[in-house]
Amino acid sequence: MNLTIGLDISTSCTGICVLDEKGELVSLTYVKYSPKISLWEKADTTKSELKNIVDQSKGTIKKFFVEESLQKFRPGLSSAKTLTTLSKFNGIVSYLGREVLQVDPESINVNAARKAVGLKIPRGSNAKEIVHEWSSKETSFNWPTKILKSGPRKGQQVLIDPCYDMADAYLIARAGQALVNQNK
Repeated sequence: MNLTIGLDISTSCTGICVLDEKGELVSLTYVKYSPKISLWEKADTTKSELKNIVDQSKGTIKKFFVEESLQKFRPGLSSAKTLTTLSKFNGIVSYLGREVLQVDPESINVNAARKAVGLKIPRGSNAKEIVHEWSSKETSFNWPTKILKSGPRKGQQVLIDPCYDMADAYLIARAGQALVNQNK
């Protein structure tokens, strides 16, 4: 079985998706990083998780896609330092992924990824929420949740934050497959 891996890389959490050649979900997980560890320790943690995926997979990894890192400032969200750190980490993880998976990574711009799968994000809407909703409709994945222990929504069951990174990884993997099929 030929497998495709998609990654949504960030310095707080990396989403990892594995699809089979038919686009069916094989694995969807994440690596959450402690803010107290270095960039290099985060990279080592991700490398270990990718090794586990290779060891547990029942197929050959043929394609490896990563979400292209942010290229421009977004007011209130990204400083030059943040963009540089994200870009550096994206490069490190892409290189380590290449080493572990034995496949060259291919970067996909998030807008190109959404277009490749026919996903439209209306202006002013929450893109992360829409990508998660789309991913939920596309799969029968049981998204991890938690029960809130305090605040006005105490007792409510909500998605854990890494679900959005996992949904982005799923989008990248599916878009990668769609783009490969378009270019055949």
